[in-house]
Amino acid sequence: MLMPGMRGIRLIAFICAAICALAVPVVAQTPASGSDALVQEQQLVAKWKADRLASLTSDTGWTTLAGLFWLKNGDNSFGSANSNQLRLDNPALAAQAGGFHVHDGKVSFTASKQAGITHDGKPVNSGIALTTDAVSDNPTLLQSGSLTFFAIERAGKLGVRVRDSQSPHRLGFKGLDYFPVDATWVFNARFEPYTNRKLSIVNILGMTEPMPAPGALVFTRDGKEYRLDAVLEEPDATELFVMFADATSGKETYGAGRFVYVPMPKDGMVRLDFNKAYNPPCAFSDFATCPLPPPQNRLMSLRVMAGEKTYAGGQPH
Repeated sequence: MLMPGMRGIRLIAFICAAICALAVPVVAQTPASGSDALVQEQQLVAKWKADRLASLTSDTGWTTLAGLFWLKNGDNSFGSANSNQLRLDNPALAAQAGGFHVHDGKVSFTASKQAGITHDGKPVNSGIALTTDAVSDNPTLLQSGSLTFFAIERAGKLGVRVRDSQSPHRLGFKGLDYFPVDATWVFNARFEPYTNRKLSIVNILGMTEPMPAPGALVFTRDGKEYRLDAVLEEPDATELFVMFADATSGKETYGAGRFVYVPMPKDGMVRLDFNKAYNPPCAFSDFATCPLPPPQNRLMSLRVMAGEKTYAGGQPH
């Protein structure tokens, strides 16, 4: 058998390549950017959902709220008995647990003998000054069995919030429900800054409190432009806080609106991700003091089909 020369070898190789090309189907190379964006968004939102669930159902989560009392100047008796000015019907609390005292905008607590009230694991046998949540992220915590209570301040008004690690809302938590993750609900919103502007934010109890508004987020959906005013929860906040309502509010989503955090502006733009829109604490408890969306943030001509839906356990009563 004669071996082919170099020219023959090249011819055979060419013929084989042509035959192989015909045998193997050609796969069209379509852009994968949209698919990649969705996968990346699903991964980001999955982590966010896990963190939210863990926070909501933790020992300090909103599902543990068991009581909210507003204090008057002077003495405010506290306990499970009917004779108390502040009564919490809970077996973990003594009939006469003690009393809160308010003077000059400050609050203290004096425990009754044998009430079993502790602070940092030690019995409270005398009066103790309470740091409120308006002064510190770590307010003074008092404990009685499964209960933890502490002083809060809202719109200049002092109160006491109670948590119960054995709360029925926590033990019977129904889980969270979401719209499918959709990358089209992520916007590179334009940031329009304000100068020294504050918004009068009303909470669900009718209290009004001013909040700094550094600017508005402007985005376009289906050819129409929308804007949302953002606020700062704290002067040194590292994120912008947005309260909004839309055409799904009271239907697929919580009636009083939803919240979403966004990063600070960069080069005049902000990433606005509605897949991370979530229900306020009031969707889970009667004892929360949720701020409500300002009128200009009620986008009633837009159905935001992204983020958290109405709580499966229903609104608290």
